[in-house]
Amino acid sequence: MRSATISDSWRALAALQMRVAASLILRETRATFGTSHLGYLWAIITPVASIVLLTVIFTYAARHPPFGTSLALFFATGIIMLQLVLRLAESLMTAVEANRALLAYPPIKRTDVLFARAILIVLTYLVIAGVIYGGLIALGMATPPAHLEDVLFAFVAASLLGTGMGLINAMLLNRWDSWRRIAPILTKPLFFISGVFFVPDYLPPQIIEWLQWNPVLHAIEWTREGYYPGYESQVLDKTFLLLTSLILVFIGLAAERLTRRNGGL
Repeated sequence: MRSATISDSWRALAALQMRVAASLILRETRATFGTSHLGYLWAIITPVASIVLLTVIFTYAARHPPFGTSLALFFATGIIMLQLVLRLAESLMTAVEANRALLAYPPIKRTDVLFARAILIVLTYLVIAGVIYGGLIALGMATPPAHLEDVLFAFVAASLLGTGMGLINAMLLNRWDSWRRIAPILTKPLFFISGVFFVPDYLPPQIIEWLQWNPVLHAIEWTREGYYPGYESQVLDKTFLLLTSLILVFIGLAAERLTRRNGGL
């Protein structure tokens, strides 16, 4: 009898948590995209515009694709991953602040707000990736991924990385308001050092030695190794990427718990 009561309590708690998560995701969706389709369209236009701009610049400069035959596909495999990580890192930073009023309700915790926004961003970029890759395939500018499972694993790893960065950013912003201006400055160089428009293996060893400490570079390399047949990265370290991502998530959650105990909002 007691076992059944405990089981029912856990089920009720799980159901409540699911309702809270669903409500928060719906609220975040409306706040992010509004009630029209233009909001969703704009989310797709942003990475597409970046890919088109880089493709045009490299084409007019008479540059060949660093790998493969399509500049657009090469840039897409880099930009989607980079923007996913940066979007998570920047958006989660202000998630608690934007939903401060909701935290007055006992069922809603800071982690609920943070993960609701993270889930929305990840799902949004999954759709964006599908639309961009599907569009390139339809236009004859790309073939389907050689190893779809690797592309998906890289996407999951990048999602964890961005979530970990975002959790830490949120806790730092909770302590120092000036962090909202510092964090974007610190992540700006990632566009130039993450392999968006170059193949790391082609660089001198002394440069690779420094670049390989950038986990975003490994996420992009993993994506390309999965997408292109014959792409074998000597730089890629999947273990480093996954460990870094999990450690950042752990640090972010530990910091959230610590600030909650100390009375932080």
